[in-house]
Amino acid sequence: SDSITVSIIGCLILVVPVLYFLNWDYHAIFQRPKAKDIALAVALFIGYMIYSIAMGVILEQFGITSPGTVEQSSVNIFSTIALIFSLMGEEFMKFIPFIFFLRVFYKYSNNRKFSLILSIIIVMIFFASLHALNFTMFIYALFVQGFGSIFEYIGYVKTKNMWISYLTHLCTDIFILSMLLLNIG
Repeated sequence: SDSITVSIIGCLILVVPVLYFLNWDYHAIFQRPKAKDIALAVALFIGYMIYSIAMGVILEQFGITSPGTVEQSSVNIFSTIALIFSLMGEEFMKFIPFIFFLRVFYKYSNNRKFSLILSIIIVMIFFASLHALNFTMFIYALFVQGFGSIFEYIGYVKTKNMWISYLTHLCTDIFILSMLLLNIG
């Protein structure tokens, strides 16, 4: 299907330059996950689900609700396979600016914690903007997808392994797609 091809190409456009920059040393960002890393990814997924439900309830009190961007009819085997590649692309859309800002802020501040926090905040806002078509959607996306991506950052920062942030994100989206397919929620 075209969605699979587009997802693979989109993913490669982001991953290949990073690997090229790393002289093809993929171990710099991808390692075989250990059992404790997989447990961390699952715990972060659960943490994100609790966070997103709580944040959804809070935002609803202000009249800001989920735009419901995924139609149940659009979920099929092709969209699910495409998701596998598009999520890695999304992780790299966050990773590339994160590493860039981290390096720039550290160069000028010489403070790792400050650089880490500021870089994450900037990229979380950027990531939220990718999920929004208008201001109300941006507010929802900022608090749910944007700030919620802290769970994926924790996975990467703790392990220095893109597989962990990816696995956390994949669990989240597979869970949401499963709920849609089962017509729950």
